[in-house]
Amino acid sequence: MAHAVTETHPLQEPRFLNPDTVTVKDPVDKNPAGGEHGDCMSEWTTILDDLTGYLRWRQELGARTEEFDQETIQVFLASAPGKTVARHPVAAAPAPPLEATAAPAQRTPPRPSAALSLATEPQPSREANDTPEARQRALAAVSQKAAACRLCILCEKRKQTVPGQGHALAPDMMFIGEAPGADEDEQGLAFVGKAGQLLTKMIEAMGYTRDQVFIANICKCYPPDDRQPALEEMQACIPFLRAQIDTIRPKTIVALGATAVKGLLEANTGISRLRGTWTTYNGIPLMPTYHPAYLLRFPTAKKDAWEDLKKVLTRLGKPIPTAKKAAT
Repeated sequence: MAHAVTETHPLQEPRFLNPDTVTVKDPVDKNPAGGEHGDCMSEWTTILDDLTGYLRWRQELGARTEEFDQETIQVFLASAPGKTVARHPVAAAPAPPLEATAAPAQRTPPRPSAALSLATEPQPSREANDTPEARQRALAAVSQKAAACRLCILCEKRKQTVPGQGHALAPDMMFIGEAPGADEDEQGLAFVGKAGQLLTKMIEAMGYTRDQVFIANICKCYPPDDRQPALEEMQACIPFLRAQIDTIRPKTIVALGATAVKGLLEANTGISRLRGTWTTYNGIPLMPTYHPAYLLRFPTAKKDAWEDLKKVLTRLGKPIPTAKKAAT
């Protein structure tokens, strides 16, 4: 039986790493002398675990494919029990350690500990997370990892991380913005400044309180001078948000602004074109709409945002509040 080394991404079908030229036989194949590869299997399993962990980390950062040069693949397979390498035979020589076979630094970044731990450590079963207490513990663990994260420059000037807060047991809605502002950086809570006050009114207009929904951001750290987070900063932080979404399992997601949509869906389309149209994120219905900060600058857009939120209520089977109550 032959196995090809692959990497998958939730938004794309698996792609094989040149299956026509590289194959690895089943580990239980016999060697020419007839003995099984029992002595080297533990080492080979460790190598495969390391590779799997690396690919999972790259997947969490949003990578869809991963390139390995032919020389790296040849050396990697050199220590495989029952290995066969078609068309590109490897010269008979001792295989160097795995660390020495890594691709060049510009192609394969070092493995960061924070994101890797999210990708590889065993996750609790869904049944184990079906109480508010269990989910709060899981969210607290994500918050601790985010606080320890040093994957981008935002950690250098932040006062504290802002993981998000709210109802953790399958809330009707999860609101996701782009990044904390200065007020959020001071308090460690998401959406507490002027934009947060408007978001509170929007949530209340829908007939909810902030405690009945969950509020978070793509990035957990404050970008200095209230600038938009850079792509590499979003990629470094998105594993924490994905872990939160998987733990909370909201019924719907409301993406606030273009940056939130870009971080979740890898879409570069303007929010004016995307808002009001349903899409999905990992099977969860997602409604893009304007960020409250945008509505503060352009109050006339509040009407459009309210139309988007009414679609969320309809999707949830909730009544639409009266116009007077819905005023923001």
